[in-house]
Amino acid sequence: MSTILKIFVFPATLVIMCLGVLTILGGHITPGGGFQGGAIIAAGFIFCLVVYGLKESPFKLSHDFMAAVESVGALSYVFLGLAGLIFSGFFLYNLGVDLYSIVPAFIQSIFDYPDPTHAGIIPYLNFVVGLKVMVGLSAVVIAFLGFKELESDKEEVQK
Repeated sequence: MSTILKIFVFPATLVIMCLGVLTILGGHITPGGGFQGGAIIAAGFIFCLVVYGLKESPFKLSHDFMAAVESVGALSYVFLGLAGLIFSGFFLYNLGVDLYSIVPAFIQSIFDYPDPTHAGIIPYLNFVVGLKVMVGLSAVVIAFLGFKELESDKEEVQK
């Protein structure tokens, strides 16, 4: 790739990733949320990977790290759902809002998201879904790029 492209891509990637974070954090009051924000962050990461390649990329994420982040996202989603099930009887019940007044006050205060719209656990769900989507989409591209580089290494050895 050209030097000009490499100079442009990294700052553009950071701006794209910041837009993804903004989409996740504002997802409970604006269109978008965890899935869209995670896809935007993954797009920025993939943009950088395509231009720099897997070996020269400024983002050095190991498989173990990505697996851990994806596991944290999935487990956090399940735990938030189970917390709703335990304290209200409904999976993914919005504990911070508690529309039906069935959640104890000390639990409601834990999930009371400090926002004028009173979103409850929705921002937390957006965050963990964003993590899961970002890592999932990025892992697919990393796998394809790793396979491509493995094939090109085999061709060089055969020559």
